[in-house]
Amino acid sequence: MWEYTDKVLDHFQNPRNVGKIDNPDGAGQVGALACGDALWLAFKLGADGRIAEAKFRTFGCASAIASSSALTEMIIGMTLDEARRVTNKDIADYLGGLPAEKMHCSVMGREALEAAIHNYETGETTVWRLKDDPVVCKCFDVHRTEVERVVKENKLTDIAQITNFCKAGGACGGCRGELQKILDNEIHSGNGIGETAQDTP
Repeated sequence: MWEYTDKVLDHFQNPRNVGKIDNPDGAGQVGALACGDALWLAFKLGADGRIAEAKFRTFGCASAIASSSALTEMIIGMTLDEARRVTNKDIADYLGGLPAEKMHCSVMGREALEAAIHNYETGETTVWRLKDDPVVCKCFDVHRTEVERVVKENKLTDIAQITNFCKAGGACGGCRGELQKILDNEIHSGNGIGETAQDTP
């Protein structure tokens, strides 16, 4: 059984802002039921340009529900520029930490927020990817930039941590060689990686 903080349990048992927004200003969906987690996030802006309302619907575990609930609470009242700076670590910290194996839930929240902001700015309703951003993990459709980002932002130091944060390498294992190359490149690139990884108990 996972050890959850009181705040995670509270947001899981009493999730905030669950539901649908009619005619949202921005909406994004990430994940897939086939992978075990999916999240839909939407927001409406107030007259002052700040997020006045945010709602979510998710299919996932306690950590996914808690992370989504926490994220909506965090971004209400923010400008879009402020919201786009929210990281997965901010979400986990807001909850007092997540089990290491569940950090991917906070990453999914951050990605859904980015997709919703992208929808607001461009009108595109599909999850966007850079055209030259190759898929590293085919089992979970994880792209190279996503792996690089979780490694950089969370100072990850091994493949098991990468799997915890974005699921890459968690199924067939065929991508582990490529994950190690990305990890080695980031560690030796001078980004401060290789110190203390975010490995929340």
